[in-house]
Amino acid sequence: MARAPVPWGVFRKPLYVQARYLHMKYLFFSWLAVFVGSWIVYVEYSSYTELCRGHDCKNFICDKYRKGVIDGSACSSLCEKDTLYLGKCFTAKPNSQVYSGSWADLDAVIKCQLDDAPRYDLGNEPRREVASFDTPPKGTSVEKFREMIYNNLKAKVGDQANLSDLATQVLSIADTNKDGHISLPEARSTWALLQLNEFLLALVLQDREHTPKLLGFCGDLYVMEKVPYSPLYGITLPWLFEVWIPTGLRRRMDQWFTPSWPHKAKISIGLLELVEDVFHGNFGSFLMCDVSSGAFGYNERHDFKVIDARYIVPENIFQESIRQQRCDNDNDCVYGTDCVTSCDLTKHRCTTDIARPNLAKACEALKDYVLRGVPSDVKEELEKQLYACIALKGTTEQMEIEHSLILNNLKTLLWKKISHTKDS
Repeated sequence: MARAPVPWGVFRKPLYVQARYLHMKYLFFSWLAVFVGSWIVYVEYSSYTELCRGHDCKNFICDKYRKGVIDGSACSSLCEKDTLYLGKCFTAKPNSQVYSGSWADLDAVIKCQLDDAPRYDLGNEPRREVASFDTPPKGTSVEKFREMIYNNLKAKVGDQANLSDLATQVLSIADTNKDGHISLPEARSTWALLQLNEFLLALVLQDREHTPKLLGFCGDLYVMEKVPYSPLYGITLPWLFEVWIPTGLRRRMDQWFTPSWPHKAKISIGLLELVEDVFHGNFGSFLMCDVSSGAFGYNERHDFKVIDARYIVPENIFQESIRQQRCDNDNDCVYGTDCVTSCDLTKHRCTTDIARPNLAKACEALKDYVLRGVPSDVKEELEKQLYACIALKGTTEQMEIEHSLILNNLKTLLWKKISHTKDS
């Protein structure tokens, strides 16, 4: 028996409805993607404009310079000749502006404090006050200014035997035009710089290679030698990619983009040497309160360099300040990200004893970095020493002996492995 023909409309309508549904579905998700993307762009742009205020920084500094309040070797280039150029923004905190740029034919990093330096208040966000550049007062003699510098340094690093030499160096920096005289604007700029942790550390480590060179300054804006490779390891991606990459994948990617192991060993030795230099060094002890990879970098020769020294603070000042810090639990006794003490609940005040020494925090930062790709003949010993280092606690005299022993053993092991190679 012949079958009756099936009318095409029976199929046509459902197919049409299905196609229309798919079209609307794709249209909806397309608009949703546009909306979400636009929102992300808006949020990131708003964040960028809030963080990156280089124009405001330049205007503030140059206004003070033109009024004769401040002076320095970089002032004319920044405010008159336009040969000091602020380029890409790397600012992470609104009150501390950081830019890559150039000064004439030199690659540089320009740092500017829209507000004054932290008064060593505890907490992740120290309170700051607007810089007024009113110290020293008018009529201050050079000898009086030297005394002010000496007392300021003494309060921060303690009564060191060679503190007078450090004060003399500060005075030498203050004479920016090298005419043998220090003007009031030069003195006020130098005093403002002296309040910054990074500037102080550059003075203390002047004979070492760990800190980039100070190229010039104007007020508390200062120009540093650019470190070509930073952070210590990993890859810097555009923010749009950062939003979508899972944290686990991001960590693995950071490990992919690292130097060869001999180069990593050399860089690691540099970090250990920095720990050695700031632990009971020539000018007292400093505490490393941010030992994350973003605070460090290296140059073409794989020499270790400090990128951000704002949270490397003199131990004397840290202890004096934290003693006054009110607390309800241990979380209230944190400076930066890595300097943690405990809370005395009977007094609701923070204690002065750091939970972990600098070396333990440095080894923690190096663990994944230097163990990845390590030669098999030193892997077991290196891993053993690193974990012993990470376990260090306390600051007693006995701990200092153990601290020095572990530090020397680690440096010796790494150096012995690379000393015969061209990478050393």
